[in-house]
Amino acid sequence: MPLKPPPFASFHDAYLAVLEAVTAEPEYTTSSRGNDSVEITNVSFRLTDPRNRLPFLERRAVNVVYNIAEALWYAAGRDDLDMIGYYAPGMAAYSADGKVLTGTAYGTKLFTPDQDNATQWARVLELLRADPGSKRAVLAIYRAEELAVPDNPDVSCTIAAQFLLRAGRLNLTCYMRGNDAYMGMVSDVFAFTFLQEVAARELGVELGHYTHHVGSMHVNDRDAKTVRRLLNEPRTPGYVRPDPPLPTMGTGTSMAVIAQVLEHEEALRTDRTGYTPAQVAALPLPAYWQQVVLLFEVYRQIKHTDGPVGAAHLEVLDPAYRWLIARRWKNRMPAQVAA
Repeated sequence: MPLKPPPFASFHDAYLAVLEAVTAEPEYTTSSRGNDSVEITNVSFRLTDPRNRLPFLERRAVNVVYNIAEALWYAAGRDDLDMIGYYAPGMAAYSADGKVLTGTAYGTKLFTPDQDNATQWARVLELLRADPGSKRAVLAIYRAEELAVPDNPDVSCTIAAQFLLRAGRLNLTCYMRGNDAYMGMVSDVFAFTFLQEVAARELGVELGHYTHHVGSMHVNDRDAKTVRRLLNEPRTPGYVRPDPPLPTMGTGTSMAVIAQVLEHEEALRTDRTGYTPAQVAALPLPAYWQQVVLLFEVYRQIKHTDGPVGAAHLEVLDPAYRWLIARRWKNRMPAQVAA
């Protein structure tokens, strides 16, 4: 029996394989906090190319704007609904006070300075700079006190993430107590591989592989029919798998650059400004991060305006992002770029 987790070239492939395994051959049926589900325990898989971090499925057109916003919300060390609720209003259901999130707000654990004005993130990267072969580069996320709160609606799903710098490549292993294979896994894999790529750029090393370990991998009964339809999509006669390459973070990536991007994000989220494609191209940001700002501008138009999104904005959007946007918001697309 192989001890290494099975490798996948893309999350698209891993996503479909996990959904198929959980729904076709579940180990258990469970019921917890009103959620009936089927489950497989102790699931692991590896992505050989963590940049290939999204599925491209017509019936599961992911909200890539939310995925990027969530990763940046973590990087900002925030826990507020003001930012993340703009991209995912349903997150409010997990807030005890309607203002902040606790377990889901991984960024407060990773990027909030401690009494010595240092963050977990900074300490781990400094450890790897000093001792590249270290096995101690662990970002702790789950906290025991989360269970001390009766009926806590928001307990961390992720236990920890461990960086391993090997042969000049930065690998990341994520350990999760539980994962909703249909919904939550998409966001979790995106966020952690995104941060893995940021860390690799900060360390000046190549991106390695990403490994995902989950204690309870499950699909909720309420999503069962949707998952079956999703799994049938690649089996449809004439199906051609979309395979747009995702953009690569450049060497200019840093936490300082991310802080600049977050300033643009806030201005667009609050509708204090709007950008033309030319204005985005003129921003003093690396090309990768200009594309992120452009995504936030497209989303601003979706949230704050009526009618179709600007065709000029979509024309210069990265093809992978444009594919997802055009399918997620079909009714907001101009005719010339309709999905």
